[in-house]
Amino acid sequence: MHCWKSINVKKQYGFYRIFMLSTILVLTVFSILHVSIQLMVSHPLKDNHFIWFTLGFLLVYPLHKIFHTIPLAGFMNLINLKTRFHFYFVPIMSVRVNKPIPKIYFIMALIFPFVILNSIFLYAAVSFPGYAHYFTILTAYHCGICLVDFLYAKCLFKSPRGAFIEEDDDGYEILIPVRETSSSGM
Repeated sequence: MHCWKSINVKKQYGFYRIFMLSTILVLTVFSILHVSIQLMVSHPLKDNHFIWFTLGFLLVYPLHKIFHTIPLAGFMNLINLKTRFHFYFVPIMSVRVNKPIPKIYFIMALIFPFVILNSIFLYAAVSFPGYAHYFTILTAYHCGICLVDFLYAKCLFKSPRGAFIEEDDDGYEILIPVRETSSSGM
């Protein structure tokens, strides 16, 4: 296999641009969802159970990282899940695959947390309209977390069919199999 392309979205866009885009996405998603749900279900909002909302807010990121691993269940022996702390209390988790895996599994792993967690949050927002604002905040926050995943998925969708993805210190490498050329003897 040889490297078709290396991708590092964080270097390509930069921390501040990604942070700004993520913030804009969070505000946009919250505004649209909150207004839409309030138009569908006019129910007075409640502000009790804030401690549960805070706990949910703190659990979104670790759950997001754990949900990345579910589509890669067949590759569990190749996955390293590490946690390091910034400022002694902010956990930064990384899910790393040690060997190349097929592109389709990697894309599914990138998109899976978005689909599952946001579906749960939106279902809860509709099911418990008094707490819809809590669940729309959680959905918007999670969409902001998913931005980097979608930037990577966008790059991977453009890669050749049958490609493999390998992680390294500088991001991801898209590997494609080398085709052997056969020479015919005449």
